[in-house]
Amino acid sequence: PLLHVYAWTFGCNLGEMKDPELTHYPNLATFFYRELREDARPVDLHPAAAVVSPSDGKILHFGVVEQRQVEQVKGLTYSLDAFFGKADDPAAARALAAATQDGAAAGIAGSTMADATLSHSHNAAAEDEFAVVNGIPYTLDSMIGSAGALEPAAQSLGRQLRDHERLYFCVIYLAPGDYHRFHSPANWVVEARRHFAGELYSVSPYIARTIQNLFVLNERVALLGRWKHGFMSMTAVGATNVGSVVINFDKELRTNLREKSLLPGEFSQLGYKELSSGKLAGVPLSKGQEVGGFRLGSTVVLVFSAPHTFQFSVEQDQAVRMGEALGHIPLIE
Repeated sequence: PLLHVYAWTFGCNLGEMKDPELTHYPNLATFFYRELREDARPVDLHPAAAVVSPSDGKILHFGVVEQRQVEQVKGLTYSLDAFFGKADDPAAARALAAATQDGAAAGIAGSTMADATLSHSHNAAAEDEFAVVNGIPYTLDSMIGSAGALEPAAQSLGRQLRDHERLYFCVIYLAPGDYHRFHSPANWVVEARRHFAGELYSVSPYIARTIQNLFVLNERVALLGRWKHGFMSMTAVGATNVGSVVINFDKELRTNLREKSLLPGEFSQLGYKELSSGKLAGVPLSKGQEVGGFRLGSTVVLVFSAPHTFQFSVEQDQAVRMGEALGHIPLIE
């Protein structure tokens, strides 16, 4: 009865669920993380649809990153460096040093992966094809064997823009009744994960309009990497009592634990090079592929580089579904 009341109150569409029988969900947490039918969220695969919505939700804000400042809502901004963390900060330096230790790399190998096929089916040949088809460059290390000659996209944090590119952002709010899993917004390679300690304030539109630096204050998990147009990132921001973020290929991730080793604003980092053949130096994700999810409503923030010709195709406060195009890049004939 409780789940029926919850579903009715928040407008959950039971007909699109993979398993619509509510008695099969032992508690509210499992219902939050429900799966949908395979045909419930068609993904816009048109080549011009460069970026699709990673989740269901409401468009809280979107636009161009100006002077490395991102608007959480109109009139309230936060620093991109504070949101992602800076590699030259002492806390970040400690995190980066820890991430390079052998134990960190071994921690996500073999049995720690949610889907063991990642370490086997994504062999060198498959990654060659993924890179060629999606226009994603290999790391310089794999091409010329020069370690440290080129800063990885995950560490550039959007600083390495070419003349014809800009840095864009989009903030999507997930309400309690929304589908709570998030998917890949594009074809890209995830090179690293950063987990930031923080608070678990509500991320509702009202609170987002009220609290300065809300997304910087809250616990969050940032996936950082690259796509054919340069830098790409997807960040899951925790909400009230919802620091529990799941990344399917990262069993080492533990959120909402109030880690004593991390102070608010500090982060731990883990590289995903061990999950690939070494050529892509990360986890290849296809547009619309499931990545993970929340245990309750929260927010997803996309920050990515794209050509000046990129145009958003959504409006503020618009309701979106996973797989719908957020913006387009005109095709060159």
